[in-house]
Amino acid sequence: MTTPAQRLKTALEAPGLHLMPCCFDALSARLIEQAGFRVSLMSGFAVSATRLGMPDTGLISFAEMLDQLRNVCQAAPGLLVIGDGDTGYGNAMNVQRTVRDYARAGAAAVLIEDQVSPKRCGHTKGKQVVGRAEARMKIRAAVDAARSGSDDILILARTDARAVHGFDAALERCQDFVEEGADIIFMEAPHDETEMAAFCAGIDRPAMANMVRGGQTPMLPQRELEALGFKLAAYPLTLMSAAIDAMRAALAAVADGRESQVAQADFEALKSLVGFPDYYEREQAYRAAE
Repeated sequence: MTTPAQRLKTALEAPGLHLMPCCFDALSARLIEQAGFRVSLMSGFAVSATRLGMPDTGLISFAEMLDQLRNVCQAAPGLLVIGDGDTGYGNAMNVQRTVRDYARAGAAAVLIEDQVSPKRCGHTKGKQVVGRAEARMKIRAAVDAARSGSDDILILARTDARAVHGFDAALERCQDFVEEGADIIFMEAPHDETEMAAFCAGIDRPAMANMVRGGQTPMLPQRELEALGFKLAAYPLTLMSAAIDAMRAALAAVADGRESQVAQADFEALKSLVGFPDYYEREQAYRAAE
């Protein structure tokens, strides 16, 4: 039986770009899977927002993220999930624990970044990165953890150095990560298509683009991202932002006495989505005889 990591590696070796609407809980992961997407990234921004109601500034803990990841992977077992491992939650040894525990939770890959802890969302102000040598050692530790045991997982190495030291320095870090054996490379927040193309051309690994509406990187159509050389395109806030707008509209309708006009899932469809029919069927096997 192939592992999630093996299936993701095979998917990345095939031609084409994989679109990744990002999940933040079990229900969003199941919806993504049912919509036919093969890969998703569990967004740290969205988990922090939905689980804590707090900003993505390092406030959410490793234990909370790991718990959320387990729920996501269990709810959508056919979905290849990349877990946001932030900075690895400490030094190189913490990175190794993060990698191993994310693998055991069911993730196909784990994202490890080079920001100073506490980290910040990639498209917000105040970011800092660790030194180049330390960043390299953290990715080395992550790769060693992924390869040294029975817990199979891919390493997605991210740098936020573009915002701090410029594009050339960020690309050098990406090349360091390739040399250390990272499986997927992510340069956060390139400023234009020229930088995006140079990033993809400058590394010998699958590259990920981060599509944040209103962020610093241009929002490009799928065909253009693929032409530039990207293999993964993450949409970290699309589902959460759409849900926020829908909930606000529903709340306003209820307040105005228009609940009947709120667009919402059919009750039978909702019960099916969360698994009532399967539950009832399995429940019958354990009913005591009258």
